[in-house]
Amino acid sequence: MRPWLGEAEIDAVIDVMRDGWITEGRHAQAFCEKLNGLIGSAYGVLAPNGTLALALGLMALSIGPGDEVLVPDTTFIGSATAVLMVGAVPVFVDVEDQTFQIDMGRAGQHLSPRTRAIMPVHLFGTACDMTAVLEFARRHKLAVIEDAAQGIGVTFGNHHVGSLGDVGCFSFFADKTITTGEGGYVACRDPAVHERLRLLRNQGRLQRGSFIHEAVGYNFRMTDLQCAIGLAQLARLDMVISRKAGLWRRYRDHLAGVPQVRVLGAAAHAGHVPFRCVLMAQSVRALMAHLEAAGVETRSFFYPMHRQPGLAAHAGAPPADDAAFPNATYGWDHGVCLPIHPTLSIAEVDVICAAIADFYGA
Repeated sequence: MRPWLGEAEIDAVIDVMRDGWITEGRHAQAFCEKLNGLIGSAYGVLAPNGTLALALGLMALSIGPGDEVLVPDTTFIGSATAVLMVGAVPVFVDVEDQTFQIDMGRAGQHLSPRTRAIMPVHLFGTACDMTAVLEFARRHKLAVIEDAAQGIGVTFGNHHVGSLGDVGCFSFFADKTITTGEGGYVACRDPAVHERLRLLRNQGRLQRGSFIHEAVGYNFRMTDLQCAIGLAQLARLDMVISRKAGLWRRYRDHLAGVPQVRVLGAAAHAGHVPFRCVLMAQSVRALMAHLEAAGVETRSFFYPMHRQPGLAAHAGAPPADDAAFPNATYGWDHGVCLPIHPTLSIAEVDVICAAIADFYGA
């Protein structure tokens, strides 16, 4: 993955350094305003990364020790570790077999008297069924923390992801649609939640420079250097989305004649800003080895949360096994992620597709 960084980002960083104010300042404020406009949220705060954005959102909603949070079994481990950071327990729910988003038809099986929240993860650049998520949450009186780490530019119906739950959390890591190197954002619509977010992320105070701390808080801030880069990235967001969409279509069209693979796309009622080009493929480990030998770096599908060694002591009851998570397990056994960053060329996609066709003799 090669992030799209150019003269605009270089000039933005130089501007901050010449200004001399490198902690959160005018660029941070402008970045927040632009993000709120894009997401359609009334409020939002910056965070150091996507995992800490999730933890901050959970804390602001008073999710903590003794609570359980429903989390999809297919996701990056940061979704689960953010829950553990606040002292709560992640309880895993299998995913849908076509989209690999959380399966709301199975979520009810995992409810307990301790369930306080649900964390839908908008995976691979498309969206969960937020109509079902919100109805489920309303019925069971649960908070909704949207993990939209991969979701900048992604919509569900007429809404940007991250704007529908109680909080929506984003990541600006180097492989995301826009990047600040590291960084995150928590969007919300409730002014009381916003004030809680502001207190928690700035050492329990609303004003910097004060040594009177109204609450226990933490340092969850970013820098103006990062936010200046983020503003430059947002200025070309439409171009990034267009390029990624074009690359995905090229993959889809070239691989249409290879029956051994299926290219994942948009979920129902959702937009699609491809995070990777994700395939379900036969003999996937051999295919990955073939591609690596041809000079194509790949990534596996996400390892199911119920199998994660580091989470074994923390998973919710009852004890989990593969039979309870057939779709997450299938995704791991058959999924492969291919490059789709905006600096990738059409010619490079053609080379990758040719290598896949060669592997299957198509």
